[in-house]
Amino acid sequence: SGLHRTPLSGGVQNATLRCDLPSPAVAVRNLVEQAQFAHLCTVMSNMHHRRAGYPFGSLVDFAADGAGHPVLSPLAIQTRNLLEDPRCSVVVQMPGWTGLANARVTIFGDVHKLPGPELQEQAQEIFHSKHATRANRGGRYVSGNSVFFRMNRILDIYFVGGFGTVQWVDVEEYSRVQPDSIVLCNPSRTLQVLNETYSARVRELLSRRDLPADDAAFISIDGRGADVRVRTGGEYSVERIGFDQA
Repeated sequence: SGLHRTPLSGGVQNATLRCDLPSPAVAVRNLVEQAQFAHLCTVMSNMHHRRAGYPFGSLVDFAADGAGHPVLSPLAIQTRNLLEDPRCSVVVQMPGWTGLANARVTIFGDVHKLPGPELQEQAQEIFHSKHATRANRGGRYVSGNSVFFRMNRILDIYFVGGFGTVQWVDVEEYSRVQPDSIVLCNPSRTLQVLNETYSARVRELLSRRDLPADDAAFISIDGRGADVRVRTGGEYSVERIGFDQA
């Protein structure tokens, strides 16, 4: 066992194998479990006469249920838009975002308000479990909006990985797979411990004699390895630290 480094290079088709990444479907499940927020893009309703029919995007609190379907707490404008037209897209990006080298996914589908107090309470529990744990808070999670919506129907998934993986992900495959167990067990805490313990050593590993790294931080983890954000001067990149399978 041990660690090995995979540099960010090579062709698109070989990226998953070369970097020993999870399959794209599993990578997306991992991503939605680790993401803290999402960009919700809705169609402006007729109530907004000046921009009716135009896309409206804004940041919202985000979580996913056990099937990987987005559960959202939209703002007032988005709520009115969704009630009139449920078609939307949800853009989720990896925590620690620094640019286009980071993984992100766009999920297309129809979002509807969860009916009844029981499902609303379940959504509240999902948000509490995710966000309160992430923030290391003992208190309950409090959303800016007490009404929760769910993407009941996922129509398509477009995934852009951080290592050259760019593709449409089959929705049925996405629904069948499970996220890696490591991302279901407080990954924020895992990353915190990794950074506290190994950040300096990883920075040395990722430095070159002519170009030393100024900072290295673990930003995501999965069953096959971890992604590290590297800062050199004012430039950022992402490197893959793989777990040996021996």
